[in-house]
Amino acid sequence: MPTAARGPHRLTDDQLREVLDLASHADSVEPKLTVPDSERRSTVDALGMDPLDAQIRQVFFFDTPDLALDHHGVVVRARRVQGRGDDTVVKLRPIVPGELPPSVRQAKTMVVEVDAMPGGYVCSASFKGALASPQVRQVAAGERAIHKLFSKEQRDFYAAHAPEGLGLDDLTVLGPITVLKLKFTPEELRRRMVAELWWYPDGERILELSTKCLPGQGLQVAGETRAFLSGRGVDLYGQQQTKTKTALEYFSRALTERVPA
Repeated sequence: MPTAARGPHRLTDDQLREVLDLASHADSVEPKLTVPDSERRSTVDALGMDPLDAQIRQVFFFDTPDLALDHHGVVVRARRVQGRGDDTVVKLRPIVPGELPPSVRQAKTMVVEVDAMPGGYVCSASFKGALASPQVRQVAAGERAIHKLFSKEQRDFYAAHAPEGLGLDDLTVLGPITVLKLKFTPEELRRRMVAELWWYPDGERILELSTKCLPGQGLQVAGETRAFLSGRGVDLYGQQQTKTKTALEYFSRALTERVPA
């Protein structure tokens, strides 16, 4: 099963062929780039982003203190979104789309996506959910069971891929992470981009730039976006960071440090 490939800045020919094969079976491709924090302010200015247009979000993850789900490629997440309802996702990565059962692959709330970043890529399958009423805050406060946030399809998907015997209500709430999300359409690029600034409790920040496209447009869109960002002076060669992995490792470390030796 393919996993996130690692390389300096470019995919090898073999990796590129694998990405194209995965993308042909996905619903979308999302080229991504994280910007070094030292370049964050200059990038915001170069792209003309206005922070006052951003939407505030709170992101919560659910895992064990030693990240048992993460080690199995499972991500369980819930969000509170300013001006919108709460939402949830149960994600599995990496995956091969053709290996998903037809009942899962064809489900209305299932999304298969290829994330592509400098030197790496990963294909994921996500069961998404939208809550009819706000509940995430109650769960985070321990006033409501975790499993109540998720639909039957999500719970079944979780049970099929989580470690045996580890139920949703056995998980620990990890979060929140404060996120600012800004959608903008540069006139020169003529396609929508998304900027997300993840603000971690220890002060670390990750700024991610992304755009989404249909599978057959992946290479063209990635090339056009790269050229646009380079032309605006955005650093394309900084060390890439993963928002979710950074969050999970932070909370795992924080929980571990609280335990007496």
